[in-house]
Amino acid sequence: MASKKKTQKIIGSSAAEKAVNIAVSSLVDMATSTNNAIIILDKQNKKLAAEAKRLGKKRIMLMKRKKTAANKLKKDASAINKKDLKTVDNEIAATKKEAARITSQKTSVSVELTALKAVSKRAAAYNKAMGMMDRVLNKPKKKAKKKKSAKRTLAPVAKLAIVA
Repeated sequence: MASKKKTQKIIGSSAAEKAVNIAVSSLVDMATSTNNAIIILDKQNKKLAAEAKRLGKKRIMLMKRKKTAANKLKKDASAINKKDLKTVDNEIAATKKEAARITSQKTSVSVELTALKAVSKRAAAYNKAMGMMDRVLNKPKKKAKKKKSAKRTLAPVAKLAIVA
């Protein structure tokens, strides 16, 4: 038995144009949304960096306070000095815990931000290339200039002297 060959459906020009327009607009929309996401994540990254810096300073201050509390405890082992040292230790532990949470958030945000910047750069390059191609394709056709016709003059006819 002979099998029938399937004929491929030929796409129409309007469908092809519609598909191209949808693809271009989705690329433009994606580029816009990635730029907005980059702006938001960049703000978040800066906020997390400031928070990490603040926690680092707080930790340094608490370490100094712990040192002075430990020295006071060596001189006078009273309940108040023990309580001060314990309070400082608890604050240091809480600060370390919060710093670890901030660091993990900052890491995940910076990884996402790096990936988004790469995608945005790529999308911008495609948009730029498509814009250049659109300008080339949509240039109005130049009208053919009429060539100036050179004035044709008859070459002077040399008088021939007939010698007889």
